[in-house]
Order: sequence, then C-alpha cells, then structure tokens
Amino acid sequence: MKQAFTSVLLLFIISIGFCQSPQSPSAFLGYEIGTQFTRHADIVNYFNHVAESSPMVTYHEYGHTNERRKLTYAVVTSENNQRNIETIRLNNLKQIGLADGSANPEVAIVWLSYNVHGNEASSSEAAMQTVYELITQKQAWLENTVVIIDPNLNPDGRDRYVNWYNQVKSTPYNSAQVAAEHMEPWPGGRPNHYLFDLNRDWAWATQVETQQRLKIYNQWMPHIHVDFHEQGINEPYYFAPAAEPFHEIISDWQRDFQTQIGQNHARYFDKEGWLFFTRERFDLLYPSYGDTYPTYVGAIGMTYEQAGHGRAGLGIDTDEGYELTLVDRVEHQKTTGLSTVEISSKNAKKLNTEFQKFFQPNLKYKSFVLQGEEDKLQALTKLLDLHEINYGFVKGGKASGFHYSTNKNGSFEMKNALVVSTNQPKGRMVQALFEPETKLSTPLTYDITAWNLPHAYGLDAIASTTLVAANTAPSKELFVNIPVNNAAGYIARWNSMQDATFLAELLQEDIKVRFSEKKFGVSGETFDRGSLIITKSDNRTNPGFHEKVTQIANKHHRKLFASNTSFSDTGTDFGSPDVKIIHAPRIALLKGEYTSSLSYGALWHFFEQQLHYPATSIDTDYFKAITLDQFDVLILPSGYYQSYLDESSLEKVKEWVSKGGTLIAIDNALSVFADKEGFGLKSNRPEEDEEAEPNLLIPYDQREQESVKNFITGTIFKTTVDPSHPLAFGYGETYFTLKAGRSSYSFLENGYNVAYIEGEAERVSGFAGEEALKGLKNSMVFGEQRMGRGSVIYLADDVLFRSFWENGKLFFVNSLFFINNKVVVF
Repeated sequence: MKQAFTSVLLLFIISIGFCQSPQSPSAFLGYEIGTQFTRHADIVNYFNHVAESSPMVTYHEYGHTNERRKLTYAVVTSENNQRNIETIRLNNLKQIGLADGSANPEVAIVWLSYNVHGNEASSSEAAMQTVYELITQKQAWLENTVVIIDPNLNPDGRDRYVNWYNQVKSTPYNSAQVAAEHMEPWPGGRPNHYLFDLNRDWAWATQVETQQRLKIYNQWMPHIHVDFHEQGINEPYYFAPAAEPFHEIISDWQRDFQTQIGQNHARYFDKEGWLFFTRERFDLLYPSYGDTYPTYVGAIGMTYEQAGHGRAGLGIDTDEGYELTLVDRVEHQKTTGLSTVEISSKNAKKLNTEFQKFFQPNLKYKSFVLQGEEDKLQALTKLLDLHEINYGFVKGGKASGFHYSTNKNGSFEMKNALVVSTNQPKGRMVQALFEPETKLSTPLTYDITAWNLPHAYGLDAIASTTLVAANTAPSKELFVNIPVNNAAGYIARWNSMQDATFLAELLQEDIKVRFSEKKFGVSGETFDRGSLIITKSDNRTNPGFHEKVTQIANKHHRKLFASNTSFSDTGTDFGSPDVKIIHAPRIALLKGEYTSSLSYGALWHFFEQQLHYPATSIDTDYFKAITLDQFDVLILPSGYYQSYLDESSLEKVKEWVSKGGTLIAIDNALSVFADKEGFGLKSNRPEEDEEAEPNLLIPYDQREQESVKNFITGTIFKTTVDPSHPLAFGYGETYFTLKAGRSSYSFLENGYNVAYIEGEAERVSGFAGEEALKGLKNSMVFGEQRMGRGSVIYLADDVLFRSFWENGKLFFVNSLFFINNKVVVF
C-alpha cells in the first residue's frame, strides 16, 4: 500500500512539473532573442528547462569539449512517441540493416545541427526558439516526426566569439562596418579549441566533438540532416537544393527532395519578402561536411547559410544599404528549421521508403583490399570503427582490380589484407571514402577533390569489381617485451606514428636513443634506416633502464629486439658515426595574426593529442623581440609572412639556423623564403610558350570556368622519394602527396630534394588544371637546405592538413628528431 501510494505521489509530482508550461527563450533568459548573444551554459540551461517542463522533450549529454563544455542534444516529439522512442529508434535501424530484425516504420527522423562554426552564432539562438515553437505551436507535426536538436556543435568556438563580442561591443551596438565589434581578432570563434574546422571533420573524426557526436548519430541515423551556418553580410540566405557537383552515389530521391524542401522554404521567404538563393556555391562532393556526410549515409543532408558570420554582431550596415540585425538572422534560421520539420512530417512515409532503398546499392566496386604496415592498417580500422563500417581480413589468395600503387589495373597476393566491401548498409559511404577517383560534373567545387583512404594511410590497395570474402578478425601476433639485463641494447623499427609516439615518450623519460642512417643486421635480423637503437652504454646512469624501456614499449605495443652485442652482422655497429644520438629537441611553434589558424591548430593538436611531445607556442606579437637560443627547432605553420618577416627578421632566423637550429616551413610559409638571399628556395615557373597569346576576349560569364585551368583543388600526385635521406626514413621510393594549391618550387640546387616530381606531374586523383600542372614540372615537394651548422626543412605540401593525411605525418616527425640532430650552440 505504501509503495502504491509512493508511485501515485511520484506520478502526481511529475504531472505537476509537466503542467508548468515551458517559458519562451526570451522569458527564461530575460531578454528578447536576438538582442544579446547567449553563452553556451545559458543555452544548456534553457534546454534543461524545456525538458523539465514538457513531456515532448528529453535532453541528453553526449560528451564534453576540450574546454569541458557540455555537448548535448534534445529529442523532440509527441508524448506518445516519447513513450515508444526506443522502439522508433530501433525500427529505423532495422529497416536499413543496422539492427537485427525487420521493420517498416513511418516516423520521420529530422536532425538539426546548430553552430558548428562558433562565430556563426545566430543559429544557436534560433535553436532555442525552434524547440519552443515546435512544442507550443507545431505539435501536430510531431505526431509522426522525431526532431533531434543539437543546439551547439562547437561550444568552445561559440563562447570564444560571444565572450569577445560582449567585451568589446558598444552600448547600444554600433552598426558601422568599421566598428571594433565587427573586427574579430585572430583566430576568431569559427574553429574549436584546437582551431579545427569541425565542418570539415565529419569523415576524418580527428576531434573529440566529432568522435562523440558520431556515436549518437549512428544510434539514430536520421532521414534529414540540416547544418546551420552563416556567410558574408551581403549574401541574404542560401538553402537547398545544393550546387553541382553532386557525388554520383547520391540518389535521385535525395536530389529531388532537396528541391521540394527548398520550394517549401521559398513559400515562407516569399511571403515575408526575404531574399534567398539556391543551387550556388555549396556543392555535395567532399565527404567530410555536415551536409555530405549525412547524405552519404542516407539522409537528405543540407547546408543552410544565413548572412552574418562573425562580422555582423547584433547589427551591421550592409553594402546594400540596410541594417542586418541578429533578430532578423534568428528569425530566418528558425523559419527554415520549422519548414524542414513541416515538409518532413508531410512526407514521413516516403522518407522511410526511400531511406530503405538507399541502403540497397549496386556499386561498381564490391571490395577494397588493403595491405601494408600493421600499424597503418590498425589506424584505418580505428577510423572505420568510429563510423561503424564493417570490415574483415584475409590471408592468402590474389586480389585483382584497380591497383592504387600503379594507378592502373593489376593484382597482388593478399597477406593478412584488410577487406572493406560495399555489400553492407554503409556501402555507399565506403565507395565515397575508398574509390580511386571521384567523378566531377564540374571542377568548380567548394573544397578538395581527392581524399581516398588507401593513399591517405599509405597502404597498397586493390579496388575489386568482385566481392572478396573475408574473416571478421585478423591473425595478430601477440607479444610482450621482457627486460633482458645482459642485452647490449634494444632495437625498434621505424615505420609509423606509433613508433614516433614511442620515441617521444622515451625522450621525455630521459632515455637516450639513437637512430641508424644505414641499414644493418644483427643476429639474423635486418633493420632498415631510421631504426631506433637504445643502448645500455648510453643509459648507464639511468636506474631501471631495462625495465623502463620494455614497459614503455609494451605501453605503445612496440616489439623490441634485444641484442646481446653491439657488433652487427652486416652494416653499422652500435657505435658507428652513422648511428646518431637523438637529442630531445626544444621546439618552438609560431602562432598569431600572420599564421593560418588552421595550420597552427593542426600542429598544436598534433603535439598535444598525437605525438604527446611538448612544443612552446610563440605569438607573432612578440616573436621578433625574443631570442631563439633556447630552442632547437622553429616551426612556421602555413601563413602569410611577407609583410611580417622583414629583412632583419630573416637575418635573425638565418643566424639562428647557422648556429645549429632547424627551421621547418610548411605550405604557404615557404613563400617568404622563396627567391630570398641566403635561402636556396626558388619559385618554380613553367616554361612559357612564346608563340601563344593570351585570350583577352573571354566572355564575362565564362571567366570563372576559364580560370579552373590554373587550379589545383586538393589533388593527389605521385612523387619520387629518396629513402636514404633521414627526412624520408620509414618511407619507400614513392609517396602520394595531397596538394591543396598550385604553389611550386624548383629543385634545390645546394640541398637535398627528398620528395619531388620529376618531369611531368603524375596526377593520381582529383582535379588539376592544365596550366597548374605545367607549373609542377620538375618541382620539389619536401627538401632540406643546410645552412651553417643547421638546416631549413621545406614541406611544400602540408602533411598535417586537417590531420587526416596519416601517411605524411612521419615526414614531419623525422624533421623534428632526425635532421641536424644537435643542440643549438651560442
């Protein structure tokens, strides 16, 4: 009786709570939406309030950012659907083969993602107004629709922007474009904590926000996904349908329904007299966007772009003579969000039917077979696991088809090969990520045009038009290193980033490590250049040396070879001058106004989250005032240094390098050294056809298309590598590089051309214009110039671009540890 009374009382209390109607955002926050920017914590508080006040809303945490802010999502639907929400979710997965059983659901699932770019801040404001109006005015739509709202994908970036704006804005706000509140400082609120663009990270999942979001996304697999953005202050509003090129795996239904959604939005915009545009700029090709990634796993994925961005503040005067206010921006974002839910509700049954069809593809390639270093295979399978893509392994037999290494049809014998096939629910995504070449209906794209994972991970691969059967688990060698107290030393191979993190921890534990510049053999085992040698002789004063080395090796799953002698069978002995000590480098990393925030962020993330090795960030505000003698390595991220590094600054850097420093310049940072006295770097200019005359009569409407001949839009090229140079240790004689632009540099005349394009450039995948290709003829990609006792490392292509080109990262690590390995002497 007591228990029954308690249950009734609990239900009464819950009902009383839900009877308290949710407040509007303005009433809850104490100001009209759009008249202030709301901090992330207050957005979370509002959604908690709505969930506590309405039986139509549940609110969940799915993780935290690097700065410990909450990542959240709300599930919004009718009371009846909330009571059956787990059944609805599972039935959706069942209908596409991602859960056991079968189902034919008729409930639409719509996912609305807000504020992936932190300074595109109107959308999180709109998210609050959208959830409020859904549950107070649009309940009928929720009878057959589940709406998932992620109010802020990038809390760290949003708060960076909002806190800055609230600190500097005038009261009342100043709408003049030149006002300080419209001049956001470096790096801006757009990226996340590590300055990554989260809207380019969906497929590569390098960031914690993406990794945690994907877990929830895969639990729901929505039919519609909208990514809310902002653009320049003079562009009114963009919504679907998207621009060409569309990836060929996108279904006719996905194309058609985008148009229907756009037409529904247009009704509301036309009624209010709001301008908009469609089918321009924002295409559906690159797979790592918030519109393409959902599209490639079955959703109608769309980007919506409101005028505003980080410049707009609470209000700004546009070039067209009107004031763009945050109030208006929020209203537009709310309108397209509600319109999306409306048309989804009207087409719920059709959405489910077509969603099922998407997961029954008949694709050209049936299996992708990959093999190579075990570490690289494991790194790729970790990515596949994040996306819940199935794979298997096969040992023995031959795979035939398109051979990635030769860029033509061929075959290889399978030796514990990884097999990823397209006969699985996410087969279309597999096709998009692995295919050798992506078809383009037009080269005018918004992003890169090549990204295939075999080249990105440095694996040999076959794309087979026949299905390759595979087992679910690999045959894996299990080992545990044990201390060998009478060993003269331990040897570890050098092939991957896992080897690099092993070395980084050894150095931080004050363990002396050497590397061999020559091949050698010991006790019947052969070791390649770059192999690490950890000798008892170098570590005599390190207590517990043997235990410490083996413990660290086991932590990093590195297999050690314990040698009882320093005398080699072949090649160099442990004491050879070609077996060089690695001094733990003291690393400086330039950041600030003149650097690319994306390039700096990738480096920052690399040191802290991947290599786990310290680097000191130095801002351009005071870089010129400090001495460099406390550092051994200076890294210049890609940037715009021509107006920053003047003649005296370059002399300072040259003097430091000459005394033993290592300068590493990445991507556009090379341009500040090109054709400058004392630096051996020269711009690579193609031979001009003296007889050819420029076409000065190209029609106005053809100029953009004509310009593509000068473009390289994220394209993969084959390069030749000198594997005997320390910069290339761990690589073979070929490397596939991702070029994000057309910059080109001649062979170093007094230096080492470590990776280069000899003769005509061999394009492997992606678009490259004919004139841009000419400029790559006989060009250096990676090189070293000696300068006094030091070195300058030129990395013309950014090996850390978006942190997804895994196979390039070892070049960068080699430049830190293997080049000019000495302490700077002053």
